[in-house]
Formats: sequence, structure tokens, C-alpha cells
Amino acid sequence: MTGIKTTGEKKLMFFSGRAHPELAEEVAQQLGVGVVPTKAFDFANGEIYVRYQESARGADCFLIQSHTAPINKWIMEQLIMIDALKRASARSITVIVPFYGYARQDKKHRGREPISARLIADMMKTAGADRLLTVDLHTDQIQGFFDGPVDHLFALPLLADYVGRKVDRAKLTVVSPDAGRVRVADRWCDRLGAPLAIVHKRRDKDVANQVTVHEVVGEVKGRVCVLVDDMIDTGGTICAAADALFAHGAEDVIVTATHGVLSGPAADRLKNSRVSEFVFTNTLPTPGELSADLDKISVLSIAPTIASAVREVFEDGSVTSLFDEQ
Repeated sequence: MTGIKTTGEKKLMFFSGRAHPELAEEVAQQLGVGVVPTKAFDFANGEIYVRYQESARGADCFLIQSHTAPINKWIMEQLIMIDALKRASARSITVIVPFYGYARQDKKHRGREPISARLIADMMKTAGADRLLTVDLHTDQIQGFFDGPVDHLFALPLLADYVGRKVDRAKLTVVSPDAGRVRVADRWCDRLGAPLAIVHKRRDKDVANQVTVHEVVGEVKGRVCVLVDDMIDTGGTICAAADALFAHGAEDVIVTATHGVLSGPAADRLKNSRVSEFVFTNTLPTPGELSADLDKISVLSIAPTIASAVREVFEDGSVTSLFDEQ
């Protein structure tokens, strides 16, 4: 005999950073496991300390952290947590990033610009991540930035089925807020059996979040329009698109987005908008100033989708099969 055989079974361990503990608890509950107790705190100068309270040796470890504000702090904490798992002799490290930070910086628009989305992927790989699991990346090519398996999950079934139950589909029109989201909007049309419209916009490349809406392509008069996007940050783009739809005779507008970033003036813009409902998933925590306006804001849980994907990864199943019906 030239080796040693073991009869041990695979072990799943679930870890969470401090950015969005509510989502972590929901995913853990769906999996039927507990979140591994972790000691984490900030030193006086802002440095982050992390230590796990249980051994991770030989375990398949899943670490969830959503890149919410303050985004740079939580990205750094996630990198430190990955490094801690690597040095704790984890068998594998799967990083779950419900919202992938810096995803909008996925290419060079002009010279001397960084490709920050690639940098985030490189840092995770260097820290020790073996696999990346994320939800609705801003652009699909970001999957290629990570040197390893990437499981790209979609919130479309969750969001589309919610809207389909609430709205008369005979009056429904799916609207893309710009040309870049047409492909996703087209999938919505297939799922709901609705026609497609597009809001044409032009963004000022020298001014962040500055958008001018020009025209609407498609029939929206007298229709219930569903604007679909991957994220809403300051709300300027989506509210301007909604105004354009109302100006072209839309009966009602519902806005759906996977990620409710909701920075800066977003709270005021959403409250003052004529949009009847904003629908998000809980990939990011809802800001406190908007939590009181839940009559206009609906938050759907992405936890069952993430938990199903984690289970498929751990059991060497197929994550793709979760979305084959699309």
C-alpha cells in the first residue's frame, strides 16, 4: 500500500461578511445550515480583523458578501476573509457576490481609464477564491475576467413572475431603458408574452449619472409599461425613462431591477416619481430612508435562488439547470 484512504464525507460551511447579514441568514436558512461564527472588527485606523470560530480544514467553504456602501470596505473585508479561509486549509472557496462591485467599469471608454471590474476579479483570485457565484452582472463578459468557474445567476424568473401575477398581460409592454438592456428585455417578452419598447437615451460621458432621454421606440400609449434594468443607482436614468413613457401616453409604469443601489438623490427621486411600484431583489440592503415607503417599493428575496445554486455546486450538480426554462 502506497497511500492512505479516507472515508470522510464532504462538508459544506457557510460564511458571511458584515455587509448584508440579513441575506446571509436567509440563504443559510434555505440551506439548512448555520452561518459560521466569525469574529470581525475594525481597528482604530480602519484596518479589518477577521477570525473564524470554527475549523474550516478540508471543508467546501461558501463565503457571501454583497458589495454595498461603503463598497471599498466590504470588498476589502471579503478579500481578507478569503485569505483567512485559504490559510485555514479550506478544501475549496466559493465566493458569493450577490452584487458585484465596480461592474460598470468593465471596459475602457477612453484612454488612461482602468478596467476595475477585472481588477476585482484578479484580487479575489489572488486572495484564494476558487469559484465565483454572482447575480445579474452588469455585462456578461465580466464572467471572463475571473480565472476559474463562474456561476451567473438570474433574477429574471423571480421578477418577471411577480409582475406577471400583478398585471393584466394583455395590456403589458416590456421596456428597455436603453439599447444595452434590449437582450434582457427580450427575454422578459418571451416569458410574459408581451411586446417590446425601447427608450433611447444619450449619456454625457463627462458628467456621471447625467442622462438625456430622447424618444421612445415602440407602442406604449394606454399600456402598462414595465421598465427592466439590472441596477438603479441614483435613479436619474430610470425616472427620466419613466417620464418619457408617461409623456408618450403610458397608462402606468412599473420599474424592476435586480440591484437597488439607491445612492445619493435616489430616495427623493423614487418618492417623487409617478412610477406606481419599484421592484427589487434583496441582493443589497434597502437604505433606511426608503424602508418606510414599502407601499411603493417591493423587495423580493433572492435567497432561494442563491441557496439552490450553492447546493448544486456542493453536490456537483448543474447550476445551469436552474434556468433551463428560460
